[in-house]
Amino acid sequence: MNSQKIKLALVDDNVFMLKSIKEKLSLFDELFVKTTQLGGSKILEHLEEHSNYHLILMDIEMPGLNGVETTTLVKKKYPHIKVIMLTVFDNDENIFNAIKAGADGYLLKDVNPDVLHKGILDTLNGGAAMNPSIAMKTLKLLRNPDTISKDQNTEIVTLTARETDVLEQLGQGLSYTKIADNLIISPSTVRKHIENIYKKLQVHNKLEAVDMARKQNLI
Repeated sequence: MNSQKIKLALVDDNVFMLKSIKEKLSLFDELFVKTTQLGGSKILEHLEEHSNYHLILMDIEMPGLNGVETTTLVKKKYPHIKVIMLTVFDNDENIFNAIKAGADGYLLKDVNPDVLHKGILDTLNGGAAMNPSIAMKTLKLLRNPDTISKDQNTEIVTLTARETDVLEQLGQGLSYTKIADNLIISPSTVRKHIENIYKKLQVHNKLEAVDMARKQNLI
């Protein structure tokens, strides 16, 4: 990189997390946080008018457009912008999906300022920002993608009998109302069960939930 300021965008759905990351980056004179955006849709709107960025630090777990989906869209339209994913957990499937989406690096949110700074510089110079535990997982995934979600450290997910019933019917393409009728419960109860299922499976939509449940032999 030359002596000009490195222009960064921070994307996270948590205001306090944005503030924390911005404070870490403020320790380094050559880094300039040009914008902070609350979510994937917001950064995409912003980039329509202002795409002059070197790098985006992107939260991976966000409501609406998550970090992986947003990265896919950013890379398609603005291939010059590097993207480092930030996450709380070094989850196998998240890592694999982020790499497939074109992410240039992957760091944990609690990384110290010096490691974050080095990761940004390494990424802009053609390397990849990755902390050691993520690098090891990435190597394993690239050697054998079938091991996703089967890591020995992965928590075993269990669904209640009612959650399984709901998910099976969801997999058949039934609406919330139809599922409620079939199970003799209210649509709001169905919605609550589905929220719990998404949380347990760490997914964001129906297709992901059904796919993940089948992979883990839950339905």
